[in-house]
Amino acid sequence: MVYGDKERLAQVIVNILQNAIKYNKPNGNVNIALEVQPQEVTVRIRDTGIGIPSEDKARIFERFYRVDKDRSRSVGGTGLGLAIVKHILEAHQAHFGVESEVGVGTEIWFVLKR
Repeated sequence: MVYGDKERLAQVIVNILQNAIKYNKPNGNVNIALEVQPQEVTVRIRDTGIGIPSEDKARIFERFYRVDKDRSRSVGGTGLGLAIVKHILEAHQAHFGVESEVGVGTEIWFVLKR
């Protein structure tokens, strides 16, 4: 069990999963992992997608920010999904981040208090 708004936390997971699917390679994988510790739970969502360049990682949680404007237009979306994720996680005082390598995939993780 974690403390938080279950509907908002579900929205976090859905938004991250939507990105993991949208920016994945054909026949790619999406993995969800939970690490339960006595005081916290870590959620990790990893894909085998296109990845995020190092210079863009710090900005992906900004409103309307799109890594590749041309590719983003073709897959749709508003550029708000990860900004909403950031807002909800900050409201839950969660730690979160992203690890990514271009051509290999992306992992977005967050830690919630129990």
